[in-house]
Amino acid sequence: MYLVKTPWLLKKLYPQLTWDIKSTNRCIYLTFDDGPIPIVTPAVLNILKQYDAKATFFCIGDNVRKHPDIFEHVKASGHAIGNHTFNHLKGWKTDTQTYLDNFLQADKLLNTPLFRPPYGRIKRAQVRALKAAKPDLNIFMWDVLSGDFDMALKPEDCLKAVLKYTEAGSMVVFHDSIKAFKRLEYVLPRALEVWSKEGYSFSPLAPEGGS
Repeated sequence: MYLVKTPWLLKKLYPQLTWDIKSTNRCIYLTFDDGPIPIVTPAVLNILKQYDAKATFFCIGDNVRKHPDIFEHVKASGHAIGNHTFNHLKGWKTDTQTYLDNFLQADKLLNTPLFRPPYGRIKRAQVRALKAAKPDLNIFMWDVLSGDFDMALKPEDCLKAVLKYTEAGSMVVFHDSIKAFKRLEYVLPRALEVWSKEGYSFSPLAPEGGS
């Protein structure tokens, strides 16, 4: 079970995390979790390039280790990089020291002040530990969860939900993963087409929580 639109109450409960970007600009913040992955990540980069869209890629450290050439391609294309732990750990099921060590292992490869916890699951103690180890760290959650990982979700329904809930300042989560690819390759170009016609721009996240 997951919610496409993050409820305001959840944002209030975790104010130390960034859920969306308050801005007067018509800007959407596209984010991609779980890469880099062969075929999928390059396809995403190609689609983004067609719409002059910049995004943020929250990378798994072990995937960066396996596919350094794709990782370098992401950076060379002008996109922002975020840490997504080394092994895609679920914070609620991991002790704080193990979680911190895994984050730092990924940080050696990624060297970024941006972080997103896998599954959006992180304990308050883990937030404190990560920020103590890396004081400039910014933890980004999301405003809209595309559901592209949901193999039971039709691509058309995924697109409808994304278009319905995304607005100026939204941080939208997609996944450059094999599991999500069927829905992602359908939704992403169509959503970008609609948003572009509506006058939106697409920027990467920055450490202070904006573009």
